[in-house]
Amino acid sequence: MSDPNSTGGRGHGGLPTRKYRITFLPANLTCEVDPAKLPYGRHGRMGSILEISAALAGRGLEIEHSCGGVCACATCHVIVREGLDSCSSPEDDELDQLDEAPGHEMNSRLACQCIPDGTRDIVVEIPAWNRNATKESES
Repeated sequence: MSDPNSTGGRGHGGLPTRKYRITFLPANLTCEVDPAKLPYGRHGRMGSILEISAALAGRGLEIEHSCGGVCACATCHVIVREGLDSCSSPEDDELDQLDEAPGHEMNSRLACQCIPDGTRDIVVEIPAWNRNATKESES
């Protein structure tokens, strides 16, 4: 398994250096990511969508991650609707897990592995099959 803090790469060499925003659908919750404040949580690779989602836990959003964010399952499967080109490339371990995920699409990623580089805002959808495993607020 790869280094949990490496970023892989679609041309970016590390964690973001400027602030950007992630919007989580269908809850429509947005988080401004400040690279100076990473890490936000203790699950997934540093700077990953899963780790960043920890900042929204107090607002009612928590992405399920049965394996603890170590790329050993697909419960944190998300679909990157906007900004996929600014995310790290998936490694073989992630692709293997995504093959098992229901509702897999071309822009599917594991939240524990996908690291945005901060060059643009992104929009992430939690798939319908996984919403019952996700704690979303009613408001």
